[in-house]
Amino acid sequence: MSEKIVLIDGHSILNRAFFGIPDLTNAEGLHTNAVYGFLNILFKILEEEKPEYLTVAFDVHAPTFRHKMYDAYKGTRKPMTDELRQQVPVMKEVLKSMGITIVEQEGYEADDILGTIAKRSEAQGMEVSLVSGDRDLLQLASEHIKIRIPKTKRTGTEIEDYYAVDVKEKYQVTPTEFIDVKALMGDTADNIPGVPGIGEKTATALIVQYGSIENAYAHVDEIKPPRAQNNLREYYDMAQMSKTLATIETNAPISCEIENAKIGNLFTPEAYVWMKKLEFKNMLNRFQVEAPVNPVEQYFKKITDKKEADKIFAEAGKAEYRGFWLSVDPEAEQPEGQLTLDSLLNGNVGSDNANGAEKVLGLGLSYGREQIFFLQAGTELTGEYLLEQLQRLLEQPGRTACFDLKAQLPYITPKQEERSRIDDVLIGAYLLNPLKNDYAIDDVAKEHLDLLIPSRQDLLGKLTDGQAIREKEDAFMSFVCFGAYTCFAAASVLAEKLKESGMDKLYGEIEMPLVYTLFDMEQEGVLVDAGALKEYGTALQGKIVELEQEIYQDAGEEFNINSPKQLGVILFEKLQMPYGKKTKTGYSTAADVLEKLAPEYPLVSKILEYRQLTKLKSTYADGLANYIEEDGRIRSTFNQTITATGRISSTEPNLQNIPIRMELGRQIRKVFIPKEGCVLIDADYSQIELRVLAHMSGDKNLIAAYQEAQDIHRMTASQVFHVPFDEVTELQRRNAKAVNFGIVYGISSFGLSQDLSITRKEASEYIERYFETYPNIKVFLDKLVEDGKKQGYVTTMFGRRRPVPELSSSNFMQRSFGERVAMNSPIQGTAADIIKIAMIRVNEGLKKQGLKSRLILQVHDELLIEAWKDEVEQVEALLEKEMEQAADLAVKLEIDMKHGKDWYEAH
Repeated sequence: MSEKIVLIDGHSILNRAFFGIPDLTNAEGLHTNAVYGFLNILFKILEEEKPEYLTVAFDVHAPTFRHKMYDAYKGTRKPMTDELRQQVPVMKEVLKSMGITIVEQEGYEADDILGTIAKRSEAQGMEVSLVSGDRDLLQLASEHIKIRIPKTKRTGTEIEDYYAVDVKEKYQVTPTEFIDVKALMGDTADNIPGVPGIGEKTATALIVQYGSIENAYAHVDEIKPPRAQNNLREYYDMAQMSKTLATIETNAPISCEIENAKIGNLFTPEAYVWMKKLEFKNMLNRFQVEAPVNPVEQYFKKITDKKEADKIFAEAGKAEYRGFWLSVDPEAEQPEGQLTLDSLLNGNVGSDNANGAEKVLGLGLSYGREQIFFLQAGTELTGEYLLEQLQRLLEQPGRTACFDLKAQLPYITPKQEERSRIDDVLIGAYLLNPLKNDYAIDDVAKEHLDLLIPSRQDLLGKLTDGQAIREKEDAFMSFVCFGAYTCFAAASVLAEKLKESGMDKLYGEIEMPLVYTLFDMEQEGVLVDAGALKEYGTALQGKIVELEQEIYQDAGEEFNINSPKQLGVILFEKLQMPYGKKTKTGYSTAADVLEKLAPEYPLVSKILEYRQLTKLKSTYADGLANYIEEDGRIRSTFNQTITATGRISSTEPNLQNIPIRMELGRQIRKVFIPKEGCVLIDADYSQIELRVLAHMSGDKNLIAAYQEAQDIHRMTASQVFHVPFDEVTELQRRNAKAVNFGIVYGISSFGLSQDLSITRKEASEYIERYFETYPNIKVFLDKLVEDGKKQGYVTTMFGRRRPVPELSSSNFMQRSFGERVAMNSPIQGTAADIIKIAMIRVNEGLKKQGLKSRLILQVHDELLIEAWKDEVEQVEALLEKEMEQAADLAVKLEIDMKHGKDWYEAH
């Protein structure tokens, strides 16, 4: 059986991968999509081919003979985009780390190198698979040379294969004749001019009949149609030059020994480091190598002796910085109460608190590069002891750092005066790079310490902490120690970076205090009337069944309404409705398509309503029931390190997505109720983002409108549509409202035209008139985009940075998206910062005043308080004061506030 060599056209495959996969960047901002796609193709090819040899060829940027020839005729080749160019040297380094042979030679393009190696390998009796995105290489196909052309998609890679017989079958010409077809028809992508007026069909017909350009020219008088005859006669010299350009050199003077291309172990420790650096986590499982030994690993030490532990805690207490990593067993019951130092010292540890302590598996602690300890819970070092010592550490003068402080708060209780000395490296890392929303401790180490440490997955796989300490004790100790050391080492680095970026106050005065507020909210939860929720679900189900029957009646038959394929056939084939867009899987029945049809077709309106109702039932009526705990409350998780703008998000369940647009959706709020003796108070900022825009832009007209306490949308309508204030119609006010809020989100004339169902020209005029009315807003928004381009980021009023890498993209759509982000993020982010300040002050104010009422929910610009009936006046006064004074703006911050027996009534 013959040996096999795989040859890869480096630039071509990188190019394919770059345009086939959406943009990816690692934590350092390096674009990685082309490298990622290239490796996916490489692994797929190797798995299929199982070759003995492998070589990748790259173009050299110095002009080749064919480049020069073309440039003499017509300019230069189209330059490579910056995002792709920066990935080329990275790709080469990755290939070198895998021990893969790279060949490049000045004066020759990659396809010349590949052509030469392919023919040499074939002459030596080898089977050749040549991988390229360039169909030019089809001219090299033979009985033993297979050309493989991949198509990269997000869903995977598809590959077309061509031997000589396949080229003939698909293109009607032999591989050699393929050169002549290409020369006649030309190829703008490859800068081959061709013969004007001769396309692919005519070129193929000519070569099928005459076999070559030269033979066709010898019979030029016989050629039909006349236009092709005349053009070949007139441009024959161009056809000859095009053939030279299209012909791949197969005998280039390239020094490349086949034996050097032998495949060894590709999954080397060096390659592993690159995969970590590039954040290709799903490729790491291909590596059977041990992670490279980390320079700090030699200092890891397990402690089980109490005397030794006492000494370590004493030394840690004197350190300027220390980091900890608390490990608990998630399979044990969650502690209901919090452990406090007083309760531990006075022996008042109830059963709930004891369970909390018993959950402790161990504590990672580090206060120096050589001081990294794993204090394992056991006979001497009990969970109570470890938590007591950790609590004492918080009292010491130095700074204590951890990862995800909110997750530690069930086990430690920092006093008010200690909180300013506690750091959360997760939050610091998030602020410095808010585009990354899934930080793990190894990401922090790599990005801020330039330290590659193994991930949790690397060390423990899918084991929980409780399973890992039993089954992989050494690996578990390493994980905890790496975590503690990274917290210690990163804390000071992050502090310096936050200071340099102007985000130290944002971190210290907003984000860190917010951790405690969110924790309090999660502990409280919100009470749900399970009976009312069930009734709501039953009512929805009745309406869904009713709608189903109406839809079947209007359609004239029963079908699966949830099947896009069946729905498409009903709408666009049976009922012949317009706007039918055929895809590979059938007609598109996406919301935007149906919304166009809905005004004219009642059936489509019912289908849209049916979709909304089934979503309400599955997500809320059924979904929320799964989250009700024994005490009848739902406790959502509030995330502060997810969104790029700084907004808080809510998960398991998502309570920030409760529907408000349709009445039946709003009804779900009726199931959220206060406990006995309480009411719900809802306080909602009025037009906070518009008020922020007025302040940040300094636009006098918009500020004046707010200061005069006028209806801002009516005022905008009056000025934009040139009608007296009192004569503004409801439609004009509604349209002005869409423009007001649209401007905040960087809306385009196209977007506005869609929202208001008007022409793009009318929408453009609305926007123009808006900027005439509020000229400083246009100046402000333009400056945001300009600053974003210069700096690479935009900032909120409180200094929060939002990187906008899309502004430097070579892709128009991405740049346009970047401009909208640059305009919107400072406004939305400032509004998010203000609501966070209000939350912190309200939460702390309730406690300082000794009130039993509690903040239980935050939804965008809205706070929900479960207030005792005898505290309503005090709570409302506190909400009004703290929310309206959360920021000092040029216009007053105003709130709408109501209270009621459920969230629906309060809202």
